[in-house]
Amino acid sequence: MRSFLALALAFMLAAVPVVAHAGAATDFSLRDINGQSHTLSQYRGKVVLVNFWATWCGPCQVEMPHLQALHTELGAKGLVILGISADDAKLDAAVKPLVKSKGLTYTILRDPTTTVVSQYNPAKTLPFNVLVAKDGSVAKVHSGYNPGDEVTLKAEIVELLAK
Repeated sequence: MRSFLALALAFMLAAVPVVAHAGAATDFSLRDINGQSHTLSQYRGKVVLVNFWATWCGPCQVEMPHLQALHTELGAKGLVILGISADDAKLDAAVKPLVKSKGLTYTILRDPTTTVVSQYNPAKTLPFNVLVAKDGSVAKVHSGYNPGDEVTLKAEIVELLAK
């Protein structure tokens, strides 16, 4: 019985998404949908919301207008949103049309090999948000999306912007 409980606990813990390096956010370099290169470290001094999503993810698409609203309201105050598409190479062509149809103006990066997704979110749960403080540390992590989550996220962002 103990073996079973230990095994069950191990499986449950393995399913919980964890940021690879809690504390400091792991730097990365990805290209945006227009081919321009971006690194996380270039945004040091700003609050960065790293949002992992995919074109096939329904909750991701429901969350997108809320992220756009945060970008519109708080971008000038120091918030940067980096939306990272977890779509593989086969679906990569669908990213730009979806971004256009949703009217997204925050930065959208492509990770067709899911290298960065795997570093931050090994379970590849989507959507997945990592809130990075001005000093480059991971402040908060949010897995999934439920209506109302954007209220909590906004409060956390406003608090980080004030620091």
